[in-house]
Amino acid sequence: MTQADFIHVQKYLSGVDYPASKDTLLEHAKAHGADQDALKALERLPERDYEGPSGVSKELAK
Repeated sequence: MTQADFIHVQKYLSGVDYPASKDTLLEHAKAHGADQDALKALERLPERDYEGPSGVSKELAK
């Protein structure tokens, strides 16, 4: 995933309270109108709590 792709996903995560689980991130993104590409990227995240956007970014970059 490129930096531009991560920025695309992050716009749907704006305002989420960290730490947040994968499920919380998905629910928040859906509630904020995330498109299928963003949701698919978030669905690939490992099941764990994320401390902040940088943790999400690192996992999405893998």
